[in-house]
Amino acid sequence: MSARDVFHNAVKIALERDNWIVTHDPLTLEFGLGSLYVDLGAERIIAAERSNEKIAVEIKSFLSGSTVSEFHTALGQYLNYRLLMQSQYPEYKLYLAIPSSTYDSFFQLPFVQTTIQQYQLKLAVYVPEKQEIIKWQN
Repeated sequence: MSARDVFHNAVKIALERDNWIVTHDPLTLEFGLGSLYVDLGAERIIAAERSNEKIAVEIKSFLSGSTVSEFHTALGQYLNYRLLMQSQYPEYKLYLAIPSSTYDSFFQLPFVQTTIQQYQLKLAVYVPEKQEIIKWQN
């Protein structure tokens, strides 16, 4: 299993504050050669519908020297995880959790916006210092 992201606990706390119950830490995906791990799986009851909403969250910090390289890695993981989840956890929606500072700068670039739209990425934008998710982008 890979190492946890530096903001793993901040995002986990943010989800719990937003009334999510963390059910998997991590969510395991099998692919034939071994396992892959999405950082978190969570669910919450939607009172109006009386049903469960389930999500998986891949957390990224974007703290290394190359934001482009981290974005490439995050995109590859996201697409692979989403593909595996279609058969193993079809009821879950996958989100890529990114820091607000990265969202406000790098994720506003036209190329990145086009990539988000093209690959239909779902984003959870968080503020690590506040342990808060400030935006859910479907």
